[in-house]
Amino acid sequence: MSRPREVKFQVVTNPSGAPGQRRARGAVPEDRSRQGASTEARARGRQRPQPVWDRESERERRARRRAEDNDLPPEVRDELRGALGPDRSAGLERRLGIATRAYDRDRYREALAELRVLVRLAPEVGAVRELYGLTLYQLGRWREAARELRAFHDLTGSFDQHPVIADCERALGRDKAVVAIWNALRREGVDREVLVEGRLVVAGMMADRGDLEGAIALLGPGGKSLRHPDICHLRQWYVLGDLYERAGELPRARELFTRVASFSPDLFDTEDRLAALR
Repeated sequence: MSRPREVKFQVVTNPSGAPGQRRARGAVPEDRSRQGASTEARARGRQRPQPVWDRESERERRARRRAEDNDLPPEVRDELRGALGPDRSAGLERRLGIATRAYDRDRYREALAELRVLVRLAPEVGAVRELYGLTLYQLGRWREAARELRAFHDLTGSFDQHPVIADCERALGRDKAVVAIWNALRREGVDREVLVEGRLVVAGMMADRGDLEGAIALLGPGGKSLRHPDICHLRQWYVLGDLYERAGELPRARELFTRVASFSPDLFDTEDRLAALR
């Protein structure tokens, strides 16, 4: 079995957010060097009793669980209840809420532990397969991620995560599959955000095989300066800046990174990229 190509830059990160939720890309990711700390803390907690004053009362526990249950969008709760019935779904709703919060905090291994149980018990629930696939993607498990996100599409008919499937195929070196997904996105008339994500993946694939000129041409129309850009524009500018830097056109790369930083300095590593170009 051939080893997957290293992904030089991940241009897709969950275009649709956690199940049933769209969220902006502006948040600064949590420091991943600290992700193991919570697991270690839990292990230490099992070794000695928790102080009495730190324990939850029954009232507090019920309130916390109600809050956790209400974290899920109504359509996701309805999907779980429709598949499992209200009695069986309650515990899984809570587990999916825990997995969603772990994912949103970049604690992907914690999310994975919950999702493995959910997929075993509720494989026909699209929201579960979606979040499981996205979590596998974030962990670099490309084949498994693509399989789960295709299952999500089969269950729901949604093309929202097709750019992520395409990026998995790109990482695996399956260029024909990437092109096929891109053609499907254009044919199906998907949301602009999803189409932009797909275009970024195709540009990344072209850059991977050395066609920087073609990748830049594909993204070129999205590189125009705007007074009020949205997140799609910022992502295209950043990737274009990366491509121009790799092509040796440093003034253009510097211009694009500067533009991104002027609107959202914390969205990407633009400050570091600009420092390296000085």
